[in-house]
Amino acid sequence: MIKKLIPFIFLLLGLGGGIATGLILAPSAKEAEAGDKTTSDPKGKKSEEKASKSEPLKAGKGDKKEGSGAYEYLKLTKQFVIPVVESDRIAALVTMSLSLEVTPGMTESLYAVEPKLRDRFLQVLFDHANTGGFDGNFTQSDNLDVLRKALLGEARKDLGDDVSKVLIMSVSRQDT
Repeated sequence: MIKKLIPFIFLLLGLGGGIATGLILAPSAKEAEAGDKTTSDPKGKKSEEKASKSEPLKAGKGDKKEGSGAYEYLKLTKQFVIPVVESDRIAALVTMSLSLEVTPGMTESLYAVEPKLRDRFLQVLFDHANTGGFDGNFTQSDNLDVLRKALLGEARKDLGDDVSKVLIMSVSRQDT
């Protein structure tokens, strides 16, 4: 009889312990209220910090002036992962983060074509890898300039001349 009650006793002890831990670790009313103030303004809108985390693209106003005025920098939040194939096997993986320098107000346009743009960028990156672009001293400026120009050409197919530059924010190669 007692053998049948032991699992229920452990269940009740575990449940009671979980509830007690939740009550102990729960934020006080003052902490919860302070947390609410940081994520929304008095009008109930999300703060800029909270909104930027949920957007697939991050935008920031640039203070660089060239030609017609200031630019906006849009960072593609997902990295690109490019396999480097040698002798029918993956010899390395290259990861790359990209941003675009665009005229202000292009965030929504870029967001609308991002999947298509990522596909085009991946094809350029795969072609670059297949021609040996990520072999040897792949961070040499001449090598990266060729890649930037190819990526810029693809970006302009969808976004026109509103894209002025493709910026390589980070690049790394991990050999397997």
